[in-house]
Amino acid sequence: MSAQAAGPLAGLRVIELGHFVAAPFCTRLLGDLGAEIIKVEPPAGDPVRQWGEMKDGSSLWWSVHGRNKHSIALDLKQPKAVEIVLRLVGHCDALVENFRPNQLSRLGLGDDVLRRAKPGLVIAHISGYGQDGPGRDRAAFGVIGEAIGGLRHLTNHAPGTSDLPPVRVGVSIGDSTAGLYAAFGIMAALWQRDRRDGDGRGRTVDVALAEAVLSFMEGILPEYGALGLVRQPTGARIATAAPTSAYPTADGGWMLIAANSEPLFARLCAAMGRQDLLDDPRFKGNRARVQNVVALDAAIGAWSTTLSAEALGQVLAQADIPSTLAYTAVEIAADPQFRHRGMVREVDDPMHGPVLHPGIVPHVPDDPGAVRWAGQAIGQDTDGVLERIGGFTPDEIEGFRRGGIVR
Repeated sequence: MSAQAAGPLAGLRVIELGHFVAAPFCTRLLGDLGAEIIKVEPPAGDPVRQWGEMKDGSSLWWSVHGRNKHSIALDLKQPKAVEIVLRLVGHCDALVENFRPNQLSRLGLGDDVLRRAKPGLVIAHISGYGQDGPGRDRAAFGVIGEAIGGLRHLTNHAPGTSDLPPVRVGVSIGDSTAGLYAAFGIMAALWQRDRRDGDGRGRTVDVALAEAVLSFMEGILPEYGALGLVRQPTGARIATAAPTSAYPTADGGWMLIAANSEPLFARLCAAMGRQDLLDDPRFKGNRARVQNVVALDAAIGAWSTTLSAEALGQVLAQADIPSTLAYTAVEIAADPQFRHRGMVREVDDPMHGPVLHPGIVPHVPDDPGAVRWAGQAIGQDTDGVLERIGGFTPDEIEGFRRGGIVR
């Protein structure tokens, strides 16, 4: 796609002083929708460049994680690099960072200094526990936020079924959730600044990983506060509705079946040829089904294992019951709905050749944004950004490079 493609955030400029996952995920979302992202990396690069599967010494995840961003490499431990950042900040709308609280201040880039460079700057801080409070200085990654926010407990096996450690969601969901909230907070702050009766004032967005995860935890707090109940993990099931689980197929697959309303359960019983289940008082109404879910799931599983995944999927589709195989990357890449909506697309990556990328969310049909380019090499845009936005001359930039300030 064209590097000139627009999007609903075209004209917005954001500088990222981020590393690992949360802040870079935030700016990826903004960049996908057209914002110009200036990613400031250390000369060695963001650590995620070394994560995941590699091809020719370069991370394939980085192709997505760094897409639609200009990479500039600065050694922020040097005062001159801080001056360069402040020159760039003067031409930006927002800044996103995910260092520990006060680390930017120690580098000479505290909020007060940043806003002297750009009074209307929106600043988004992402940290483990937030910018204040007794826990703010504790070390944290996304997995710690997931545990403190309650997610790791609920993604575990059901009590009494396993002695293995609590199961992790297979991606950095805590970091990505925090990045999503930061993007939302930035847009809210920009709205307050720039709307017709806006005050033009920059605002601060404070996102904690633990809080971002906790906000997803549905009714666990009111259930505990009002009833003293501690929601327990349920494995593949949903604690509040049945039947909803993953059921085995004859060829070793897992089919997710969600038939937890009265009409859906009736259609499932008909598809199974089990009118007796529909008439059984143990399964009359959702509450009864939840209370007797072990027996109900055993009956459904006994039926599902008589059919291949393909045949079972056809039966369930004909009955119009929400269902699907548990997709791997193989099924995702081939899915016609994902392909139709551009959620699986081929992107030309100069470091890897054609690479499959996930598409852009949210989908904005009138101005959809684009994957303008894949993740860049470390410092690929240093000279161009410093000249175009910072107003530095080529000779100045070369001097910075000789001094180890830029890469």
